[in-house]
Amino acid sequence: MIVAGLGFRTTCTADELVALIERAGEAAGAKVAALAVPDFKLGASVLARAAARLALDVRPVSRDALIAVQPLCLSRSAAALDAVGVASVAEACALAAAGPGARLLGPKTASGAATCALAASTLERGQGE
Repeated sequence: MIVAGLGFRTTCTADELVALIERAGEAAGAKVAALAVPDFKLGASVLARAAARLALDVRPVSRDALIAVQPLCLSRSAAALDAVGVASVAEACALAAAGPGARLLGPKTASGAATCALAASTLERGQGE
């Protein structure tokens, strides 16, 4: 299963978020099965609209889970660290929500007000490997 981890500013629109998720999936040749966000972003209306348009469930990720996977992240952002206390949001969300043994499909993809990273769960990777 492929999980799209997301980070976004309050200025992000649903159109921008949907386009970013679709672009990341197309670039990786992957079909996104779920979205993941920090639990403090769960109530954002832009997220609800984007998830509804894509017909995907949203998985909240706790701060502790974000912190636990930081060493596995490919990208680090001083701005994210200052704003939310972790240096990688999208990649950490994807990894944490995809579960133990998950791997990133590449570094995060960015738009003006959002980032998206894809992670494959162990179940997805274990097929035929």
